[in-house]
Amino acid sequence: MKVKVVDFIKRKREVLSHHQFEFKDWLSPSIRDYWIEFLNKANSSHFATWVKDHNLVSISNGETVSEPIEIEMHQEATKVMNELTASLGEEIHVGEWLTVDQLRINNFANVTDDHQWIHTDPEKAAAESPFKTTIAHGFLTLSLLSVLTDSVDPASPKFPSAKMTVNYGLNQVRFPYPVKSGVNIRARTKIQSVTPIKRGLEIVQEITVEIEGCRRPACVAESVMRLYF
Repeated sequence: MKVKVVDFIKRKREVLSHHQFEFKDWLSPSIRDYWIEFLNKANSSHFATWVKDHNLVSISNGETVSEPIEIEMHQEATKVMNELTASLGEEIHVGEWLTVDQLRINNFANVTDDHQWIHTDPEKAAAESPFKTTIAHGFLTLSLLSVLTDSVDPASPKFPSAKMTVNYGLNQVRFPYPVKSGVNIRARTKIQSVTPIKRGLEIVQEITVEIEGCRRPACVAESVMRLYF
């Protein structure tokens, strides 16, 4: 099945309109002004010429217009895309509770060579830390996203029809509240966007790691994964 990216974007815009937000609402007026200024300068650059020669985008009057690019869509990729697009902005997964104990924190400190006392010295933390106990490294919490979202169980893959799932990166990460030693955490996942790519899909998820008994989350991350079919 062939899908034109422009057609897909138009279709996705219609879906997003039902969730009461649009891309333009994400940009402040000042950012839009900087973007237009950048495009005007780029219009006369060698890079812009290369982009236009390769039919990636056209630049005109400070606006970009995507050229139709056909992508061969695998049947299973189309099915997954339709299912996920229908649930944009909705919570699709709540994981099981996982205990972050001192042994796990110490092991992470050994792997990363980060032995700050706020993580590995319970006695000093009890006396001097405002949290009165040791806390997990922020990157430890981040490294647990795969298991917290049930993405690493080979016996029960989240996307069984995909040949390969790749962690493509993170758009943004915040750690609003520390994870104290001995607490339980779990992840809640929402789908932000689904975009067809060559041989697969790119999925952006908002993952919120909550702490049992605490109203503030331990981590909020925008995770990007790619599925190949």
